[in-house]
Amino acid sequence: MRRRAAIAAGGLLILTATVAEARPLRVMALDQCADQYVLALRPDAELALSPRADDPDAWLREAAKGRARVRPTLEAAVAFQPDVVVRYWGGEPRLLTRLEARGTATATIADATDFDGIRTNIRAVAQSLDAVDRGEALIARMDARLVQAASGRPAPGAERPSALYLTPGGFTAGKDTLIDAILNAAGFRNAADRPFFSPVSVERIALFPPVRFVLGFFDQSRADWRGPGRHPVVRDAARGKVAARLPAAALTCPAWFAADAAAMLKADRG
Repeated sequence: MRRRAAIAAGGLLILTATVAEARPLRVMALDQCADQYVLALRPDAELALSPRADDPDAWLREAAKGRARVRPTLEAAVAFQPDVVVRYWGGEPRLLTRLEARGTATATIADATDFDGIRTNIRAVAQSLDAVDRGEALIARMDARLVQAASGRPAPGAERPSALYLTPGGFTAGKDTLIDAILNAAGFRNAADRPFFSPVSVERIALFPPVRFVLGFFDQSRADWRGPGRHPVVRDAARGKVAARLPAAALTCPAWFAADAAAMLKADRG
């Protein structure tokens, strides 16, 4: 009788282990940028996406449809029990502290300012998700888009066309930003004279109108609809000078689709 009970218990343990092994990887994304990475790298996993996964400014919003979405809170993580958590900026302090204490694998997307930084991000997240091959395929896709964006660029030493990046809120992006890398990849010279992000006044545009504009986030109708970038003076200054209108979905995350933004910019430049 005891022998039968031992055999039964052993069989139950084997069955439990087999079920545990068969359970798909559980991945929780804590913000919209993380959503894009996990959807691209582990679409076969059991995903818990952020509430903004299918918003209009999400690059893979179509792929997010039908997927579970949860708030990036401690309570949600306790209920979901993720194997891996991916984040860019999301997650409340309590959650991040608990994840660290429990030793839950966490992949953090860095705020990349160039395409090498994006390659590092992809490889780091892919490693955490056991998706190295998918990560390399994603990098190859990005590099192909960069080649496409670079075709037709001015010859080395030749003057490149200048363009000022502008958002509805009246901000531009100079050196040490991913926007600068996108402009350079498409063969443009960044007209911003300050590094990082800085405001551009309506008065400056009126007095010193840029030769070309690259508009970002203007497809979002609610984005700073009273901001300096939508001022009638700016609108008049930009008329006939817009090199490209880059969609918010291509700009919200330091990810591979920044190369798509560069390709769009090149295409619009002709």
